[in-house]
Amino acid sequence: MQVTNSEARFTINVKEGVVELEGKESFVDRHLEKFEDIFKMAVREAITRSLEQNIALKAQLAQVALPQQLQQEAPIAIEQQTPVPLQPKGGNGKHTPRPAVTIHPIPVDLKGNENKAGLREFYAEKKPANHYEKAAVFAYYLMKFNKQHEVKFGEILSCYEEVNEKKPSIVDIVKNSVRYKGWLEQGSEKYATRLTISGENFVKFDLPVQGEKMAQATLR
Repeated sequence: MQVTNSEARFTINVKEGVVELEGKESFVDRHLEKFEDIFKMAVREAITRSLEQNIALKAQLAQVALPQQLQQEAPIAIEQQTPVPLQPKGGNGKHTPRPAVTIHPIPVDLKGNENKAGLREFYAEKKPANHYEKAAVFAYYLMKFNKQHEVKFGEILSCYEEVNEKKPSIVDIVKNSVRYKGWLEQGSEKYATRLTISGENFVKFDLPVQGEKMAQATLR
């Protein structure tokens, strides 16, 4: 804004916050206080407008940078929101049930002939007292009499059928025999086993148990 007369020229640039006063000294002195109020108002308006412009500029820059920033942060946010499954601790958590394994009998030659005794005869001679002893006896028969390199779990089940005995969970019997008895060992396949030296000695020399041997000797 610019005001002029014959005595003075008065200019206010609100945008730049500039106030100019030119004229005679008597004129300036007489209107100085009024001009100071006008000047202060102009300065305040200039400062306010400058702040508004800065805020608007920052908002525009933020809008431009926001999509790129979201692209960079989005994978992190998704990753953080992905639930992490909790592992059960101690006996408080639920245990996933072990899938049942079904083993079927596998046909195998268990009959006697002129070259070998039958399984029933050998089984009656050894008199195994529990499933661990029975599994060792069956493995011994199949490896020594049938000349097999190893024994499949299904073949052991066929031995149970041959001697008319109840079939157990053969997977557990073989696993526990390997771990605790040492009479069997893992075969080349998952569901196959072999008789160990310890198992061979047990069947050959320790069965039947000593009491059975003494009873047989007394009867003779």
